[in-house]
Amino acid sequence: MNVPLLWSCFGVHPEIEVKIHLSFCAIFFPSLVIRGEKDEQAVLCSKDKTYDMKIADTSNMLLFIPGCKTPEQLNEDQASCNIIHSQIAGFSNNYWELRRCRPKLKKLRKLLMEDPYEGPDSQNDQTLTFSKYTTEDLLSLIQASEEEIMHQLQVIDACKIGGYWRILEFDYEMKLLNHVTQLIDSESWSLSKVPLRTCLEELGSLEPTEMIEHILLSYGRKYIDDGEVYFEMHEDKICRAIAQMLLQNAVKFNLSEFQEVWQQSVPEGMTTRLDQLKGLALVDRTSRPETIFLLKVEDLPEDNQERFNSLFSIREKWTEEDITPYIQDLCAEKQTVGVLLTKYARSSMQNGVKVYNSRRPIS
Repeated sequence: MNVPLLWSCFGVHPEIEVKIHLSFCAIFFPSLVIRGEKDEQAVLCSKDKTYDMKIADTSNMLLFIPGCKTPEQLNEDQASCNIIHSQIAGFSNNYWELRRCRPKLKKLRKLLMEDPYEGPDSQNDQTLTFSKYTTEDLLSLIQASEEEIMHQLQVIDACKIGGYWRILEFDYEMKLLNHVTQLIDSESWSLSKVPLRTCLEELGSLEPTEMIEHILLSYGRKYIDDGEVYFEMHEDKICRAIAQMLLQNAVKFNLSEFQEVWQQSVPEGMTTRLDQLKGLALVDRTSRPETIFLLKVEDLPEDNQERFNSLFSIREKWTEEDITPYIQDLCAEKQTVGVLLTKYARSSMQNGVKVYNSRRPIS
């Protein structure tokens, strides 16, 4: 994406500034869209990328000539290379400059969590509609391209219910997952070959079949074998969800006790490991005894500086291994965690281990 491509959508010269009014809703153009509410910095989105918009000054006077042709277009038509008299409609000394940026997707989960789906028997779900969002609603509210939004909906395991995108309320999600894992255990199925048809037949009387299939899609990989649909269950994701269930009601958990209870709580044949909890929970190895507590990356601020301020208020010094899961999503295109740490933190050695602390005082 470049500046000339932006202007081609308006049919004007690539370097001419176009005054664009940003309203509450997104403003659509043939292949691009400017997104941003009144209190947000506007971004421009193509079908699959997001760009910051910034006005840049130029020392040259830029002329606005309707129907203007670029040098490349004139070269294509050598026969018509005559002097053309054109009227100048306007001028400017600045233009929009586009720079690729991370899509602003944290708001997506926040919106869907206003009204999580608690199951078909929830009375609130049958009466409230103001906190539910269609695809069109999300496209007008989220500062990201359509492909980035749709991909993020998959990442957060959202599903469409009655035409609205919804996230399952965590307790209801665990209820569905428990139904599936208990059936797997009772039928002695391999975790790599869970039959969809039998799951729907056995569990359809307990929960809507679309919810059973959704939980299988969320925690497994769908494939077809000999004409039948099966799921290979993701061990790490199931173990991670059960860990979250155990940790969410405790401020801190004795690490050794947690690991024992966690292993006993997962389906038979699965093995729990602390590396399954990256970006979900943090281990404090300086306390005696060692403890673990819930710290979800999705609950942290989206702005880079605010994210680092939040992390350094939780813990003064971080190892690179501990902090990486909590800042990796901040990396721009071709940017590394090391670059972020160099910009927002200072390093030092502590007991022979490199640690990072804030560059500025944290109140």
